[in-house]
Amino acid sequence: MTKNTKEHKSFAKDVSFLQKHTDIVVLKNYESAVAVAPLFQGRVMTSTTNADEGAGFGWINKKVIETGFLSEKERKGRIENQIYVFGGEERFWLGPEGGQFSIFFKEGDTFDFSNWKTPAVIDTDAFTLVSKSEKKVTFKHSCELINKSNTVFKMGIGRSVTILEKEAIEDILKKDISEKIEFVGYQTNNQITNIGEAAWIPETGLPSIWMLGMYNPSPETTVVIPFKEGSEIELGEKVNDAYFGKISSDYLKTKEDVLFFKGDGTKRGKIGVGPKRTKGIAGSYNAEENVLNIVTYNKQEAKSGYVNSAWEEQEEPFAGDVLNAYNDGSPEPGVPPMGPFYELETSSPAAALKPNETMTHIQTTIHLKGDKEELNKIAKQLLGVELDVIIKSF
Repeated sequence: MTKNTKEHKSFAKDVSFLQKHTDIVVLKNYESAVAVAPLFQGRVMTSTTNADEGAGFGWINKKVIETGFLSEKERKGRIENQIYVFGGEERFWLGPEGGQFSIFFKEGDTFDFSNWKTPAVIDTDAFTLVSKSEKKVTFKHSCELINKSNTVFKMGIGRSVTILEKEAIEDILKKDISEKIEFVGYQTNNQITNIGEAAWIPETGLPSIWMLGMYNPSPETTVVIPFKEGSEIELGEKVNDAYFGKISSDYLKTKEDVLFFKGDGTKRGKIGVGPKRTKGIAGSYNAEENVLNIVTYNKQEAKSGYVNSAWEEQEEPFAGDVLNAYNDGSPEPGVPPMGPFYELETSSPAAALKPNETMTHIQTTIHLKGDKEELNKIAKQLLGVELDVIIKSF
């Protein structure tokens, strides 16, 4: 093992820093490890293939974590008045973000960044630690949310994080992992339950489970999302890149069955892939450090569609995307970036739940580091493209 000299990406130093400011649960499986923060909604802050000497894969906003929670007076005029950007490579989130059923905008608000505010349940609330072991940690929470149409959701939340054995990762990859590859993988089981007395119905809005992963960006990082080939009439558009304005061709390239999107953290943009196009997988490749990242989720029936998070009054509030990627940058002129970072995201279907019904969304994250030839085999099998094609996409 080669010792990582990039101090800001050292997993061990990241964990040491985090432990000075909040509770951290470290899950381990031989050399691999995952750091989870109960007080930050049970989010995975970072993970590594080598707990002693390896890099951490999650982007961590140390300035915000050092500052901690601010008083209402202190928050005015700061980004913390809208969101605490703690970072973390996989966090529990809820949708939709935009539209008339948004949980991030109040009734009467225009869809401007200054009006956007993250609900406390996914920002400042701590999840209750239910149980923990060497390889699994479980949380619960309950909350009440009000959407832009004044619909109230009384919600129970469950979340567990499990670090995966090598055999489980190989089963997902459908390939043995070579000794030339270091690896870490974890799976989260995320649930929302209707704990109110009224059914959640499309006419007044529906929530969804939304998983977001913040990763360290670099000029050599490219997001790769394969999708089903076919006509737009039958399957819909290949990629939705209209979230924050059309994305230029120097940041997004779309082929017949795969897209490439820069993850350099310098220009704000977001893309989405719809439920008829998705293959249930996304990835990214850091060519500088020979790291291949893979994210998968449980594809399931979506009777009520997927929530639409576009920042506008929507004609089709349940024609949203199931898989997203985001590259950070300035949201408005004069407003600094939140990161920089890039994200891979997955969503559950819209949760049309009767009282006591539960929806479950399972996401799996795998990081592979090492021999380029071995990584190339995995990329070709899972993402349908070779690493050289990814590297040369821009």
